[in-house]
Amino acid sequence: MTDTATPETAPPTVGATTPTPTPGPVHSVREIEALIPHRWPILLVDRIVEYDADARRIVGIKAVTATEWFFQGHFPGLPVMPGVLQVEALAQTMAVYVAKQPGFGDRIGLFAGIDEVRFKRVVVPGDTLRLEITMEKLGSRFGKGRGVASVDGEVACEGLLSFVIPPVGVLR
Repeated sequence: MTDTATPETAPPTVGATTPTPTPGPVHSVREIEALIPHRWPILLVDRIVEYDADARRIVGIKAVTATEWFFQGHFPGLPVMPGVLQVEALAQTMAVYVAKQPGFGDRIGLFAGIDEVRFKRVVVPGDTLRLEITMEKLGSRFGKGRGVASVDGEVACEGLLSFVIPPVGVLR
């Protein structure tokens, strides 16, 4: 009897482990700050964990902590992350995607529309907000993407976000 097993078909060796890649950030907060103009206290993306230019997709993470500035007034004794800040976190994630595209690095986009937005789950201190954007359109002066913010696989906020890049000099 001849052993014809190849490394691909051979049974695993007892006690052997297959190395698994350690997931890590695609972009740290410092790298995000190099790509978009937002800073504390309004920077709402802690890291980028997935980026796929071919699929036109990016995923960011925001760890929601009890010390966030907005919890002082929203709401005292019942801290809830404002929905508009969830939308802003999605927009900042989209801004990172756009900044990585050729010709966009130093340009600033502004909201052109926030459509079909729905809030489905309360976001509270201790939650980790997963911010996923899939770009639907990206032109030289306009873009649109679908955003989904979720916590533990449960949708917290979703919607269609669009932006415009104004001509040079408009923001000065």
